[in-house]
Order: sequence, then structure tokens, then C-alpha cells
Amino acid sequence: MPSSDNVYEALFKYTKALTVALGYRDSMTRLHSDRVRSISMLIGKHLGLVGDDYSALKMGSSFHDIGKIGIPDTILLKPASLDADEWKEMKRHSEYGEAIIAASGFEGSDRAAKAIRHHHEHFDGGGYPDGLAGSEIPLCSRIMALADSYDAMAVTRSYHRARNHQEIMSVMLGERGTKFEPRLFEAFCECIERSPMKVR
Repeated sequence: MPSSDNVYEALFKYTKALTVALGYRDSMTRLHSDRVRSISMLIGKHLGLVGDDYSALKMGSSFHDIGKIGIPDTILLKPASLDADEWKEMKRHSEYGEAIIAASGFEGSDRAAKAIRHHHEHFDGGGYPDGLAGSEIPLCSRIMALADSYDAMAVTRSYHRARNHQEIMSVMLGERGTKFEPRLFEAFCECIERSPMKVR
């Protein structure tokens, strides 16, 4: 049986062409994915994840936005806020990502694919695409949501300015228990304070 690292490397090679293509279309998404992986893995190690959970987190966080390859440039690269129809299409990136990773057929890719599908679910059930809540949301997805949110607020986009660490943490604290699982939020707080991914 191949090791989880070997499976990850095989999956990385499988998706490399798509990752490069997405990077050319939107370099910020590729850099964002690298940072989300780093933060997610810190949280995973802090929580003591091993085996299938650790592998799914590594794969899922690495490719959580790969589905944006299926989003039209007019939406993905729009230099302004999205309208309702555009936002509806943008939200499908998690479903596209699930399909891409699941299609690889690698051992463990089904768990990573589910983690990708649900990384925009909210702890209170208010997220997408399926409105899952609490423990219905895969653990890896709940971890990735924290890393994704932190990094998304840390960079400037056409529709918002970059926030500093204190501002980001204030926003995320307000979403503790609604968007984020309280237990995991506390773990995230411990990890980000000593992480090189912490913004100024």
C-alpha cells in the first residue's frame, strides 16, 4: 500500500497542469492556496491529526480552490464586486473542485474531494453548497475554513483592502460559533500567533 506522502505526490502530479493553468489565470489564487495549506497543516498537527485525516487535510487544503479553473474569467478576474448571478456561479468552485479531485481515483482522493466541497460550509449551517452544520461538516473542511478566511482577508482584492492581523482576528472572533467551530477556532488562534503566515 502506498504511503500517504506518495499518494499526495501522485495527486500533485496529476493536478499540476491544472494548477499551473489556474496560476496563469489568477496568480493570487495559487499563492493563496499555498498559504492555506501551510496554515491548515499547522492546525492539523496541533490537533494531532494522523493517517487518513492528515492526508485528506494535506490534499484538500492544497487544492481547495482548484475548482476555480471552471469559473469564467469574466467572473474570476472581475475588478469589482460580483452581482448575485456571478456570485452564484463563483460558489460552484467548491463543487468543481470536488469533481476534479475525485476524478483522480487516487487512494484517499474521495476524502480530500469531500473536504474541498465543504470548505465553505458554516458551523451554524449558513454556508454552501449543502448547508451542513456542526459535525456534519468534515473536520478537514472546518479546519480549511479557518485558514481560508484568515488568508482571504490578509490580501488586497479589487473588492476589499488587506486587513492587518488584529483586524482579521476581530472579524473572525465575531464569527466564532457561527461560521467557525469554537474548539477549532481556539486551536487556530494558538497556531496563527506563532506561524510565519501571521500578517502584520
